[in-house]
Amino acid sequence: MNIIRRAAKAEIMPRFRALSAGDIRAKSHAHDLVTAADTAAEQMITRALQIAFPEALIVGEEAAADTPELLGEIANAQLAFIIDPIDGTWNYAHGMAVFGVIIAVTRFGRPAFGVIYDPVNDDWVIADDESPAMMDAAATSPRPLKASMGKPLNALIGYVPLHIFPKEHQAKLAVALTGFARTHPLGCSAHEYRMIAQGHADFLLTASLHPWDHAAGALICERAGAYVEMLDGGPYNADRHSGHLMVAPDRTTWNRLKKVFAFLLEQP
Repeated sequence: MNIIRRAAKAEIMPRFRALSAGDIRAKSHAHDLVTAADTAAEQMITRALQIAFPEALIVGEEAAADTPELLGEIANAQLAFIIDPIDGTWNYAHGMAVFGVIIAVTRFGRPAFGVIYDPVNDDWVIADDESPAMMDAAATSPRPLKASMGKPLNALIGYVPLHIFPKEHQAKLAVALTGFARTHPLGCSAHEYRMIAQGHADFLLTASLHPWDHAAGALICERAGAYVEMLDGGPYNADRHSGHLMVAPDRTTWNRLKKVFAFLLEQP
């Protein structure tokens, strides 16, 4: 947390709402942004982790964009740190205070530790694979987190980013989403997972499996009592690059949600 908070104080918050046009560029498409803050924060966190854990594999989102082979090393790494220096970069670049820093630790691809930090409020959710998920902050005592209770589908609040699903599924998926109380993605996995772990939202479904987005949050929600599984079955692993990850309050609700979204498993 020392490393993360120092990076946020030095590189992220001073640039928030102070970026110039030259500080922002697009990566894979016009809405996939990277800023000077992303790059500087990742470099600072990476350097500190390399000193503290010289034997570990360090995979930053921006480093992986330049060296995609890094992703292939996660499955065989006894100890890997996966860094998202600013999750919700589009929000950050547009002055919206809905972004966070995510760090996950994996062992041979399996999440073993995760922390999601909110630089604006200087607080974080944190868990490992043996301990309960906790909310913590510099000025307060840690408190345990508890995912929501199962409830009827039409009462569920979820996060489903429609635009990242294949075009051939989007129309049917849009209709399916009308059966829930609310489905409003935040454009920030960090805060979506934080909301689910706190019990403020109920479920998440995604078709993008970037490990820096999901490895920490999946573990934190699981340790908060949520049920986490790939839509086609089996546990989530950070070395998996395709499929649909779904988080729900409990296994019963997860199974009911699977029936709603089973069409996503059909071949187009």
